Amino acid sequence: MSGRRIGLYPGTFDPATRGHLDIIGRAAKLVDTLVVGVAANAGKGPLFSLEERVALLQAETAPIASRNGTAIEVQPFDCLLIQFARRIGARVIIRGLRAVSDFEYEFQMAGMNARLDPGIETVFLMASEGVHFISSRFVKEIALLGGDISPFVSAPVIGRIAAKVAERGAAGRLASGSGSAHE
Repeated sequence: MSGRRIGLYPGTFDPATRGHLDIIGRAAKLVDTLVVGVAANAGKGPLFSLEERVALLQAETAPIASRNGTAIEVQPFDCLLIQFARRIGARVIIRGLRAVSDFEYEFQMAGMNARLDPGIETVFLMASEGVHFISSRFVKEIALLGGDISPFVSAPVIGRIAAKVAERGAAGRLASGSGSAHE
């Protein structure tokens, strides 16, 4: 590989949230090329297929790449994270931290990854104040229960989630500004 710095930001992104986009935008400033790795992770029972998640992220990251002048690629993967990082030539894995509760798991994963390949560093970025509480799991739960998810995801993602919720027969107004998970 050339002297270009390639970073990898992996996740399930089911769906991509404003928190994910915050980390992507900030990570893109640290590397020459940022690869957003979308994990197949069928074990988590994703709302969106792998292909749908990749397509959504490509649309969501295009404006960030344009704004930052950084190449951002979105690629699916279904192997060990370290294997994928090696395949794309990444020398750094970027992980977002929302809260202290994320740290223990991420710390263990970083240790395992360092043991598997000491030449690939893990860098942690703290989620920004306005998005540190957002999780894809909560977004899906709120949506399926008819709550307003507009503060947490972009309008295109809301539309795609609304279609999925409708497919599942769940009623609710997603972006109306009313409703909560407890109603």
